[in-house]
Amino acid sequence: MELRKKIDKILGNALIVIMGVMVINVLWQVFTRFVMGTPSSFTDELARYLMIWLGILGAAYVSGRNMHVAIDVLPLRSSSKTQKKIKLLVYVLIIVFALLAMVIGGSRLVYITYILDQFSPALQMPLAVVYAAIPLSGLLIIYYKVSDIKNIL
Repeated sequence: MELRKKIDKILGNALIVIMGVMVINVLWQVFTRFVMGTPSSFTDELARYLMIWLGILGAAYVSGRNMHVAIDVLPLRSSSKTQKKIKLLVYVLIIVFALLAMVIGGSRLVYITYILDQFSPALQMPLAVVYAAIPLSGLLIIYYKVSDIKNIL
């Protein structure tokens, strides 16, 4: 559990930094648009990419803390043994989704955008960097759920 706490702390701090940069970025956008009269060219794009990273990494963070939205009508009406089985099934399904959609699919997306040498229009940043949040988040979700399964068993 020591490693999990370290990952939680690093991920939580990264999300705080991303959110702080996003707030400063949007404030700069408002300032340049309404005070200076000439909006900054990169702020919309940067805010979009920061929102992607915040949302996807935030999903991994919430998954690790088991704070995601869940429908718990069935488990609450079940015995404790059945509740364990339902949790195990849900965790396995989450792992399969994270592996197939996020890690494998996200890695293919990163690879394709890297090979095609795609860059963002305003920032001239490789889009592979933007999309790298998907497989990274998938790996984190898999780690968290495998750790949760070990705690159940």
